[in-house]
Order: sequence, then C-alpha cells, then structure tokens
Amino acid sequence: MSLLQNIGKLADLRRRIFFTIGMLAIYRLGVFVTTPGVDRRVMQGHVANAGSGILGVVNLFSGGALEKLSIFALGIMPYISASIILQLLGMVFKPIEELRKEGEQGQRKINQYTRYGTILLSMFQAFGIAAYLESLTNVPFGAGLTGNVVGHPGWGFKLLTILTLTTGTAFVMWIGEQITERGIGNGISLIIFIGIVTDIPDAMNRYYQTNEGNLQPLTIFAVLTIILLTVATIVFFERGQRKIPIQYSRRQVGRRIYGGQQAHLPLRVNTAGTIPPIFASSLLMFPSTLANLNVPGANKLQQMLSPGDWAFNALYVGLIIFFCYFYTAVTFQPIDVADNLKKQQAFIPGIRPGKKTAEYIDRVLTRITLGGSLYVAAVCVIPTIVQEYFRVPFYFGGTSIMIVVGVALDTVQQVESHLITRNYEGLSGARATKIRGRRDLEPTSEDA
Repeated sequence: MSLLQNIGKLADLRRRIFFTIGMLAIYRLGVFVTTPGVDRRVMQGHVANAGSGILGVVNLFSGGALEKLSIFALGIMPYISASIILQLLGMVFKPIEELRKEGEQGQRKINQYTRYGTILLSMFQAFGIAAYLESLTNVPFGAGLTGNVVGHPGWGFKLLTILTLTTGTAFVMWIGEQITERGIGNGISLIIFIGIVTDIPDAMNRYYQTNEGNLQPLTIFAVLTIILLTVATIVFFERGQRKIPIQYSRRQVGRRIYGGQQAHLPLRVNTAGTIPPIFASSLLMFPSTLANLNVPGANKLQQMLSPGDWAFNALYVGLIIFFCYFYTAVTFQPIDVADNLKKQQAFIPGIRPGKKTAEYIDRVLTRITLGGSLYVAAVCVIPTIVQEYFRVPFYFGGTSIMIVVGVALDTVQQVESHLITRNYEGLSGARATKIRGRRDLEPTSEDA
C-alpha cells in the first residue's frame, strides 16, 4: 500500500508506469492479429501436439504468438540475435570496438546497426517460417479433423508472410525501445516477461484438459515446491554481492580536509542478469529455422537439439556459462573502474592503484562470475529435467522462471531508484526496510 502511495506522489513515475502498461497492452493486442493466408486453428493443434519441443520454446518466448500465427510470431528474438552478433563483432572487428568506446554517440550507431541486422534476420526467419507452414498439411487439430495451415501456398504467400512478420518484429522492437526510453524497466526484457506470464493460465488449462480433470495433488504440490524453491534461489543469488572495500585519500581544500572515508565497490554474483539464458535460447532456436529452409544437415542438428535431451541441456549449459562471462566482459570494464578510482583518489587497501587494481578487480570478478554462471545454468536446467520427470505437459521451466523473477527484480529496482532520487524514505513505511535517501548514500564503512 505504501508503495502505491509513494508512486502516486511522483507524476513522472506515474507517467512512466502507465506508458509501459499501455505499450505492453498494444503488444498483447497485436498477438491476436493473425498473419494473412493461414488457419489459426490448425496451427494451434500442431503446436499443442508438438508439446515442449522447440516449437513450444519459441511459442513461450513469443507469448503464444506462434500458435496463433500472429503478426508478432517472430517476437523479439531476431533483435536479440542481432545484438549477439554485434557484440561478438565488437570483440573481433576493430571499427565496432572503436564505436563502443565513443560513448553515447557510438552506442547510437551500434543500435542503428542492430536494427538493420534485426530486419535482415527477420526476413530470413520469416521466409523459413513461410516454407515451414506450407509443409504442414493434413495436420490434426480437433476430434478427427485435419487441415492445411496454409490455404493457398506459393510465392505470393511467402512474400506476404515475409512482409507481415518483418514489419511485426520491427514494431515490437520499437515498442521495446520506447519502453526503455520513456517507460520503466528494460523494454525488451519486459516483452519477454509479459509473454511468459500471460501463457501461465493457458498452460494450467492445458494441464487440466490433458488429465481430463483428474488432477494429481502430489504432482502439483511437487511442481509448485520446485517453482517456489527456484524463485527463492533466484532472489538470493540476484541480491548477492561481493563487496570490495575502498578507501578515499584525505585531501585538503583551503582549511577543510575532505576524504578519508571508506566505501565498498559492489560486484554482483550474476552481473549478466537474465541475458545469458535469453541469448542461449535464441541461438538454440536457430537450427529450426535452417531446417525449415532445407539446409543440408539442419534436420539432423534440430533432432539432436530437442529440448529435454542430454545434448540440448549440455549445450544449453555451455552457452549460458559462455554468455555469463561474455556479457560481463562487455558491460563491466575493470580498467575503466580502476581509472575512475584513481581519479577520485580512492584505492583498494593493500592494492596499488592503476593496473594492479584492475587486475585484482578482474580476478575477483572472474571468480564470482564462475559461481554466478553455474547458478544460472542450474536454475535454467534442473527444473526442466524435473519437469520432464513429472511429465508436466507445458513448458514453464527454469529459464522462464529465471526471466520472470529477474525482470521483476530489475523493474522494482528501477522504481526504487526513482523514489531514491526524489528522497523518499521507503516503499513500506518507516517500520519496514527503508530505502536510503541521498544523504544516507554517502560512502561509509557500513554501506553496501
């Protein structure tokens, strides 16, 4: 209640929240707009028969847009794939690396290149989806009913599908950027978040229908217990930090002496957040697109990478660990942090300023990232394995829980930041945990 009262006192924060809700509502409305030339009922039957395979994963991240053959069927995955490619190029292609060092102006150019890459990938994937849809004939979608997904296949349908799905992805990308700039939270993450959350009631309904109303209380209790334990684990690790002590040198300005204070440099256990499982899932979906285009060897690769198999889980864990390190290396630069500490006349006790400080921070960050990457991999894979054991007929595993909880925590943290900057005491009143104001944020030995 106090949270709502504090939010109500800030007109700017209210506008941001309502803007975010409005943009997400527009996105959800677009999910129900069907791509021209396809039969939604037949496709829904096909996705339901596919279960928790790769189609189930794609349908989950698109918020059910795939099974409805929506104009947003590609979702935000082409944008994520383009971001991965640009960030990888930044490590091996010098012009991209130089743009990244130019600050805000360089980042704008990189964002523009990411948009161009998103359009190209969307056209490529849309063509693959069109070819795949045309191959779906005599698909069972009801009691003894079969049908074709595409009524009039041909190049006319392919071109129309490419135009529709590419435009839909571009619009979703624009919605995400608008939310990030003018709303609250990360727009791309919130789009995936809302897609997963809105699929929960439908998943529960499918589970009920599959068991014909004969629910298994022990199975439901076990699954709910696993979900609650996973959520608790995520919250614990996402709040976990390694605090490096920092000492500020004393300096005299006129007759006054400043500095000599102690603070901490907080390093998160999971610096990359929810990005690694999203990136890894996006890459693992790519073989299905190649298979739809009849690329030699793609069908065999797709069969090997079926969700739930040991090969899929092993590769998934490897990609998560890689992206944890990769994204941390991209977003956190120990050399820059060491230079900033040196400029502020601050140092880590027992460590020389400059290069030695950067090496120390990098060493500490590498160690905690190992623990963070193993935690992310375990959270994303173990619930899925247990889910396969209990035969729960909907895909809501560790990856989706990780994304939902992580995005929720990040969004709440942004709301708290808005409240802090306006010197509000807390979200739950004076008796509950307080959010420190600006005066309370001065570095001391007890601060985080």
